[in-house]
Amino acid sequence: MIYSSLLQAQVQLSANRIKTFIWAVCIGLPLILVSGCSSDEPTDAPAQLPEVKVITVTARTVPDEPEFIGKTEAFRPVEIRAQVSGIIKEVFFTEGRNVKQGDKLYLINPVPFSAVYEAMKAKVTQQKARLVQVEQNLARVRPLLKQQAVSQKDVDDAVAEVLSAKAALDAAQNDQIKAKFDLDNTLIYAPVKGRIGRSNFYEGQLISAQTTLLNTIDQLDPMYVTVNVPESYLLRRRRELAEDKVQRPDIFQLHGVMTFSDGSVYPEKGILDFAAVTISSATGMLQGRFKFSNPEGDFLPGQSYFYPGQFVKIRLEGIIRPNAILIPQRAVQQSPAGSFVFVIDKEDKVEFRSVKASTWYGNEWLIESGLDSGERVVVEGFHRIQPGAQVSAVSYEQAASSNNHPNKQASQKIQ
Repeated sequence: MIYSSLLQAQVQLSANRIKTFIWAVCIGLPLILVSGCSSDEPTDAPAQLPEVKVITVTARTVPDEPEFIGKTEAFRPVEIRAQVSGIIKEVFFTEGRNVKQGDKLYLINPVPFSAVYEAMKAKVTQQKARLVQVEQNLARVRPLLKQQAVSQKDVDDAVAEVLSAKAALDAAQNDQIKAKFDLDNTLIYAPVKGRIGRSNFYEGQLISAQTTLLNTIDQLDPMYVTVNVPESYLLRRRRELAEDKVQRPDIFQLHGVMTFSDGSVYPEKGILDFAAVTISSATGMLQGRFKFSNPEGDFLPGQSYFYPGQFVKIRLEGIIRPNAILIPQRAVQQSPAGSFVFVIDKEDKVEFRSVKASTWYGNEWLIESGLDSGERVVVEGFHRIQPGAQVSAVSYEQAASSNNHPNKQASQKIQ
């Protein structure tokens, strides 16, 4: 009985507590709603204009420096060929090394050529002796003609023998010159200074005159770099020159800056020294050539000379673009119809503007048409705007400078 009475009392107490909680909620909730609706803020406050960051377009003069792919070439690739046929007796040079003009390269066995030369010398001496003999005979015969001791035919024969001996002497002397030429050419010298390649023939091998290529010497200082310029670039450049959009000096005063495949830049600038007359029908490109100095050992480590056959980039210097309009890349948007920007007019309203963006200059676009100097272009805040909307334009440069000085901005707020 006692346990039952206690249980009944506890249930009654819990029911009273639940009733009290429900009563408090019913009374407090309306008070909260009433207090929330009685705020001091006005309900008809004007909406704040969206803020965008803009830059003011300014025209300036910038360099116009296109890049082309080039290939290095030796200044003079000289082929070494034999002037006479024979057996190579000796090779004097070390392959792949530098040689000077006049250095000995190959020796062809000179014995047979020396024998021919000596025979030609003897023949010349023989013909000289015969000439002396026939001249003396003519000198004896002519006086006898006046005395009628000999006939006119005898005199004519003596004159003919003199002329024949002179002709034979001339032929013998020419044969001697040819024999001396062949003998001298058994020793082959370097015709130019440069770097000699790998030999195609060695001691004991037979070579043929004129046709056999023994080796090649490449002159490495100076060096050429040939580039191929697309026809489209030439046409666009001609149009821009006619419209005074770009300016340049004489074409053969343009310079080139060479960059290697690893990104290093050659310390010397080259100069354009040749431009082809015709455009290649196979590639549609015009060939140009730059000449670079290439002194071996004159540069610091990592700046050494370069070799023929390397692929490099050539950046063209000397052309400028006056009154160029450049805007940050982030300001240019893309659509299926092309590039466009948002311009803020004098009434601080957003205007959609199609532009022609052609070339990158670092982190900026070159705008060829669609913008004028003095106009304001949106750089940040695109998600807050649409054409025709009123905005609050803030200078992008001033905002960037303020962000770079947070302490100064904080102190101004405190004051």
